[in-house]
Order: sequence, then structure tokens, then C-alpha cells
Amino acid sequence: MKIRARCRGKVLALFDQLPGLLSRHEKRVVLNEISENSYAEQYEDTFFLLADSMIANECFLCSDPNVGLSLNENRSYIKCYLGDTGLLISHAFDENELLENDVYRQILDDKLGLNEGMLYENIIAQMLVANGHKLFFYTQYSEEKHRNDIEIDFLISNNSKLSYKMYPIEVKSGRNYTTASLERFHEKYRARIGGCYIIHPRNLLVKNDILCIPPYMAMCL
Repeated sequence: MKIRARCRGKVLALFDQLPGLLSRHEKRVVLNEISENSYAEQYEDTFFLLADSMIANECFLCSDPNVGLSLNENRSYIKCYLGDTGLLISHAFDENELLENDVYRQILDDKLGLNEGMLYENIIAQMLVANGHKLFFYTQYSEEKHRNDIEIDFLISNNSKLSYKMYPIEVKSGRNYTTASLERFHEKYRARIGGCYIIHPRNLLVKNDILCIPPYMAMCL
């Protein structure tokens, strides 16, 4: 990819930090940590170049999930997934002496200290984009709890012209997990939701009216 000179530094700085950003719980890009006193408008071209070249997949905050998710997107809050999960793994371990095949082998054998949630979520983002979805996420901050009490990894729509519905998706890398956040989201936006999904490393099952599917079934969403 040929990068314009005025954007090159920002693009490379963001690209270098993507594995570290994705390994965090929230995974949101914090621009001040890339460059002090930065703000979203300064990085619009940066995100566009990474997304347009298919190196990265943008995921914007949807502040009020409703008809037309794009109508309520907040571009000041963004997650940036790599467009190729193999590239993410190579980039995350590019300073190690492990050969690429050794990295994959140790991940599969669970012998490498790694945030598997980062890989799972990146893979699902990659699959949803391949299916033609634009990516959105949702969070709700609780003043009482002093933390987010609702966190939805992805929101997609059915793109129907007759009966528009949205579908929240939570990605779980472990076999044991809670569904409280997704249940609270469903309770708040019940009338707007067509169905709820959890993507997990287990077989197909229904849990509290939530359809839980293995990762390979994400291609059907």
C-alpha cells in the first residue's frame, strides 16, 4: 500500500499498536496513547487508508441502536481490527524468534501466553465484514457502578426494507461465561431486536433465549 507522506507516520504508529489495543478488554483506540493531545479528526484519513486498503476493519460506537445503525454512529469511539487474523498473529509476534509455524502450533496446543479473546473477536470481525456487514459496537456506562454495565461486541442489521431489526453479537473465547450484559441490552432494546447471538467455542445451543453458535457458523449471519 502506498501511503501519502503526510499520513505515513500516523498510519504506521496506529498499525504498530493494533495488537496491543486489541489485547485490552475494551479494545477501543485511545488516540492520546498513540500521540499526545490527538483527537479523532486528525486520524480520519489514517483509519480510512487502513480500511480502504483492507488492512483493517473499522468498528464504530453506535450510541443509540435503532433503524439505520449508521445514523447514530460516533466516530470518536472506534475499534480497529486487522483485516487478516494471520497478519495479526504475525504482527503480534514479530519481535520474537519463533518461526511462524511454531507460533501457530503453540497457539493450537495452548502453550503460548496469549489473549485468545483478541484472536476470536478479530476472526469474527473479519467474517462479518466478508459477509457485507458494517461493524458497530455498543457500551453503556453505569454511574452507579462506575463502569460499563453493558458491552456488546458487534451490532449488525438484517438490511430488510420491510421490517428492520438489529442483532447484537457477543464473542466469548472461553467455554464458561455470563450473559448478563447481553440480557440487559435485550431488555433495554427488546422492540428493536430480531435475535441475540453468542459466538463461543462450543456446540450450538439456546441459553436464556440467546442463540449460541460455534465460530464457523458466523458465516451464516
